[in-house]
Amino acid sequence: MTTVFKDAITHAQKSFVNEPFTDFSQASNQRAQAAALEQVKNELGRTYPLIIGGKKIQSDRTFNSVNPGRPDEVVGTFAAATREQTDEAIQAAATAFESWKRVPASERAGYLFAAADLMRQRRFLINAWMIYEVGKSWIEADVDTAEAIDFLEFYGREMLRLAGEHPLTRIEGEENELVYIPLGVAAVIPPWNFPCAIMAGMTSAAFVAGNTVVLKPASTAPAIAYQFMQILEDVGLPAGVVNYLTGSGSTIGDALVDSPQVRFVSFTGSREVGLRIYERASKVHPGQRWLKRSILEMGGKDAIVVDETADLEAAATNIVGSAFGFQGQKCSAGSRAIVVDAVYDEILQKVVEKAKKLTQGDVTQPETYMGAVVDANAKKKILEYIEVGKKEGKLVLGGGEQGPGYFIEPTIFADVDPHARIAQEEIFGPVLAVIKAKDFDHALEIANDTEYGLTGSLYSTDAAHIARAKEEYHVGNLYFNRKCTGALVGVHPFGGFNMSGTDSKAGGRDYLLLFTQAKAISVKK
Repeated sequence: MTTVFKDAITHAQKSFVNEPFTDFSQASNQRAQAAALEQVKNELGRTYPLIIGGKKIQSDRTFNSVNPGRPDEVVGTFAAATREQTDEAIQAAATAFESWKRVPASERAGYLFAAADLMRQRRFLINAWMIYEVGKSWIEADVDTAEAIDFLEFYGREMLRLAGEHPLTRIEGEENELVYIPLGVAAVIPPWNFPCAIMAGMTSAAFVAGNTVVLKPASTAPAIAYQFMQILEDVGLPAGVVNYLTGSGSTIGDALVDSPQVRFVSFTGSREVGLRIYERASKVHPGQRWLKRSILEMGGKDAIVVDETADLEAAATNIVGSAFGFQGQKCSAGSRAIVVDAVYDEILQKVVEKAKKLTQGDVTQPETYMGAVVDANAKKKILEYIEVGKKEGKLVLGGGEQGPGYFIEPTIFADVDPHARIAQEEIFGPVLAVIKAKDFDHALEIANDTEYGLTGSLYSTDAAHIARAKEEYHVGNLYFNRKCTGALVGVHPFGGFNMSGTDSKAGGRDYLLLFTQAKAISVKK
């Protein structure tokens, strides 16, 4: 019995508890975060390699990741992998799988627990990388890191549970068992908006289940993924179990999805890319011996519904928080506020007043609430939607841009038709559509009248309305009298319906089943 085995079993005997968020009102925490920002600032602009089979590979073909608030500030220069290097990474993962799949689940879980401990030690540094690379505020970055720690702790425990004995119907004359075995090589393609939490969660879920991984981080957030690779190296994860491949999605993304050696694709991102992966992964290529799995989370057009019995102050506060936290760049962001006619004007006034008070600017400063959107393409797309919105609703706040960074003001459109583009299409930016409903029935109808089904919230004190919403509000994560963002691992298993993805529940007890296959074993006595 190895030390890792003992440590993992002992560690997992402690109940899972969500990682506390940092209290930045404490001067000591402010000093620690400021010091970490200064340290990371001195590390900006370095060149980073690919990591294939444990080897660090430099390339003449590179691209830059930049600070969205200061686009002339290079966060890092990264290798742009070729198709040939993609094939090498897949082969390295396939080779590592032959030994990794035989490593006991307890030992695999031990690597997750060790990584969580190291992430706690480096928490302020990881926060700082997110503040610089994707424009998260101090609080948003810290919540992201805490969620990554939660995923590591939760999935480690879940793997130990899955590796245990499972109840079967017993019959005379046979010994039967059910075991969950890994699938093979995973292509893990995480998003940039939760560049630590979702990236670490997707990756760790795949390899703790016994699979090996080719990790292709978003090109706007490769530095944060590299920090996670350093953590995995420092805790001694064997070479080739996770391979780090940066570059263009059109060059290496398709190669990963199409490869007959890749057993499954785990993706979080836009509907358009998700559907492309879903279609490509369904094709069987020469030499492929399995039907490829696709585990997809593809966004939302999430709504907060407010009826006439609601606490209007709380509703307005959390409409603003859900719409504009991290510049609205969350798949769970409340980009629609659906308000019954009786309280519509009052809610609209409160929401506008509260949004006017949001601070926007340099996110290295602790008081800043909103930073820039992630890159020039995002800014262009959001501004185009704002122009559309000016024709579809009444602009009551914002609508402008600032420079030289990719800043867009918090923007609110009132009196938006439920079928308008800005009420139906995912904008992924700080744009809120406020929609008037005749009554609760109409509000619920509007909320469900979208191709997505990720998160939703209802503000109400009417027991009948709450009961109906529980039954009829068709979203994967439904909240009452709270914002529609901020799912906690283990508390709110996360994933939606319809075009929001393949109904996976990250941070839930059935998530690791997606990365394994069940094998029934029978022995005749």
